[in-house]
This record gives sequence, C-alpha cells and structure tokens, in this order.
Amino acid sequence: MQNATAKYLTISFPNRLEDILVLQFALSIFPADARAYYLLGNLWYDKRQYDEAISCWTKSILFDDAFPTAYRNLAIATYNKLKSPEKAEHLFEQAYQRDKSDARVLMELDQLYKRLNHRPAERLARLEAQKLVAEKRDDLYLEIASLHNFLGDYSLAFEMIMSRQFHPWEGGEGKVSGQYIYSLIELAKIDLKERNFTEAVYKLEKAQVYSFNLGEGKLPGAQENDIFYWLGCAYYGLNDHEKAILYWTKATVGLTEPSAAMFYNDQQPDKILYQGFAWEKLGEKDMANKIFQNLVNYSNIHIDDDMRIDYFAVSLPDLLIFEDDLQKRNHIHCRYISGLGYLGLQDFREAEILFNDVLREDAMHCGAQTHLRLLNELKEDSTLFKINEG
Repeated sequence: MQNATAKYLTISFPNRLEDILVLQFALSIFPADARAYYLLGNLWYDKRQYDEAISCWTKSILFDDAFPTAYRNLAIATYNKLKSPEKAEHLFEQAYQRDKSDARVLMELDQLYKRLNHRPAERLARLEAQKLVAEKRDDLYLEIASLHNFLGDYSLAFEMIMSRQFHPWEGGEGKVSGQYIYSLIELAKIDLKERNFTEAVYKLEKAQVYSFNLGEGKLPGAQENDIFYWLGCAYYGLNDHEKAILYWTKATVGLTEPSAAMFYNDQQPDKILYQGFAWEKLGEKDMANKIFQNLVNYSNIHIDDDMRIDYFAVSLPDLLIFEDDLQKRNHIHCRYISGLGYLGLQDFREAEILFNDVLREDAMHCGAQTHLRLLNELKEDSTLFKINEG
C-alpha cells in the first residue's frame, strides 16, 4: 500500500486545495512518507503558506536524506523567507552534492554564490570543475564566459561564445549579445593601446553585427555609443579625421538622462559617459562637462529612491530565484553612475573610491570593473586612447 502511494505521489503534481486533504490523509497513514511531505510543501509554498512549506520540506529531508529537490526547495525558502543566506547556501550545496548531474541546481547554486558576493575567480574555479555539467545549459555556459570576460580573458570568452549555438530563454534577453559585444570592445581597446588601429576597427565593426549563433537579433535603436566612440579613436589613429568626426558625432546621439536601468533595454549610464567623451573630442567641452555632471547629480537625487518592480515586469537583468534588496541595488547603481560622472570630470580619486565601493558590494559589477581599469590606465597615461585630445 505504501509503495502504491509513493508511486501515485511520484507521478502526480498536487496543486488543488483538496489535494492538501489527500496528502494529509496519506501522512496520517504513513507519517514517514518523505515524498508526501515534499509535495505538500510545494503546495503550501504555492499558496504562500511559507512556514508550513518549510516545515514539510524539513520533514521530507528528515525521512529521505537522499532526495536533492527537497533540499533545493528548502534552500530557496530559507533564503527568501527566513532571510538566512548562510543556511540557504549550506542547503543548496547539500542539494547539489546529492545529484551532481543536475545542471539547474548548479546554475542556481552559482547564482546564490553570486548573490552572496563570492569572488568571481572562486566562482569560475567551481564552474570549471563542473564544466561538463555546466555545458548542458546555455545560461550556465554563458556565465563561465562572462566570468572570463570579467577577469580580463576576453579572447577565451569570445571563443567560447562563438563556439556555441545559443537558444533564447526567458530572462536571457541581451545577455549573450552583451558578452559578445563586451569581449570585442575590450579586445579592440587593447588594439588601440598597441596602436593596431586597423584591427580595432575590424573588431568594433564586428561588434555591430550579431552572429546567428547568438540566438538573438539586434534591437532597433540599440545603444552603441561606446562602439562609435572607440571607432572614432581608431580612425583618428589612422589619420582619417573625417571618419573620426563622423563616429564621434554618432556617439553623441541618445538620451542623456540616466535612469534606474532595471531592464536590459533601458538606457545604460556608461553609454551616456561615452556621449560626453565624444562631445569632448568634438571640442564641446562645456557640453561634455554638463553630461558628466548630470551623472553625478542623478546619483545625489535618486540614491534614496523607493524602488519597486512592476508586477508584470519582464526581461529583468538578473534571475528572480532569490529575492533581492532593491534599495541596495539602487544604492549600488547610483554610486556607479556617480563614479562614471567623476571619471568624465577627471576626478580620478573620487571615481576610484566609488568604483571600489561598488565592487565591494557587488563583486561582479562589470561596469565598475571595466571603468576602474580604464581609470587606472588613464592615471598612468592621460593621453591613452586620446580621450583628452581632439
């Protein structure tokens, strides 16, 4: 009889209110039925009875220590509802240890490590150690490429991206193309520094064309201020001043007012920075400084805003497995925006403080890392990339 009940519970997915009574009845007959506790926990969690769900999953683990999904569900509830990140981390690790072939749990565990601010190099080492599992999922494979990009191995990141056929996934909008573009821009900047201007032009033009394997097309009105700015610098290096002016002019186009940038297609603040750089190249120093100062002003005005996500929000930049502190995210975002403004104003000391503050709070903030590198290169050579020369 108990085996029949276990078989029924395995192939069913209780979701109705009357199923609560069925599962409770089953438990009254077989009080050590771990799968019944697991399914009842799922049902309670769906009905927002979180304490009951947590209690059921805890009992499921007690009676079946080998079932990974109960650990996984309990870990999510522990993080989101009990606000106990350390315990959630331990439970998620237990879930993965019980089934190391589960790529979804590995992805979620890595996202938890990311949320808990583990160092990017540590996360990369863990994922590389489980690479065969990670390669089962586009999002997890891309995370490895993103970590290589973040740590400065742009060529490897680009090779990884170009060697895989990606497929669209909910919440993944703009992520593959974003890493593709990022690796090409950073490689082009190396070419600029080494005065390989023709190679830089090739890479920056390539960044404007999305390869089929990326699995997504280019949005109308895609923001490419940084690409156009660096193209201007490359053509200036080739002594083609007409094309340099053309691309710097293109780099000035776009919204100049920062925003919370909660969605992937929102105006990104670094694009505004490159608008200012381009105006500066065109001899419009006052316009450039106005743009840079607007970035600083936005941060001062909005850093304490009450942030909320619309109920019907889609295409958020991060997975919503784990509940986020939106006020903290806004605080980080505003300090990043302010850092960009001070970088444009050439207040390198203040910009460095702000970028380092951001990275302490968010160890994989790509924008802060990128512009901190640029800042340090500018401190060593103020004429680097000819930012300050027209």
